[in-house]
Amino acid sequence: THSHGGPDVPVGVVSMTWYVVDGMDGSGKSTAAEYMTGELTRRGRRVLLINHPNKGTRSGRLSDRFLHMRGRPATAFAAFFFLLDVLGSLRRMRREGPEYDDIVMVRYLLSVAYLPDLLYSRFYKFAEKLLPVPDASIYVDVPGGLAMDRIEERGDELEIFETAEKLERTRGKMRSLTGGWMVLDNSGSEEETRSQLDRMMAGGR
Repeated sequence: THSHGGPDVPVGVVSMTWYVVDGMDGSGKSTAAEYMTGELTRRGRRVLLINHPNKGTRSGRLSDRFLHMRGRPATAFAAFFFLLDVLGSLRRMRREGPEYDDIVMVRYLLSVAYLPDLLYSRFYKFAEKLLPVPDASIYVDVPGGLAMDRIEERGDELEIFETAEKLERTRGKMRSLTGGWMVLDNSGSEEETRSQLDRMMAGGR
């Protein structure tokens, strides 16, 4: 799937780009992906936006349900159903991909950073070999405390990993996995974030 082309292909040239926008809870992944989808659509591109967990699928709903429970079994089940949800999205991409110019996916492989310290890196390397590689991988980075503030502002029920301390540990794991990724610093203003995303969509860093 990596042969689709990259973000440096000029708009107007028929070449699909698969963007992955990943990061921890509260980092602003969905907002960044929605902005990208809007901008690409404005340029005349047909864009498929896929979110995980996808609450439109049974596996996505089950993953989300276990994320709001406590205990190791809940963590394991959340990871299992998240994987099923991602695999379902990959099948959907193969089936519907030709209908679109670009695909923007929220959450992919970096969710392994929520696994225990001894496992997350091994699972990431395994998944990297097993699953297709995006054309453009964007890691949305913010400090754990800021992410927690944003989560609390939303007023949603907290998930298993949503404390400032746990988020900061997760951030460290994600940063250790994202060598070669484009890094979006989302701790500044909305204008700064959009400027970074515009450069990334144009093929810059």
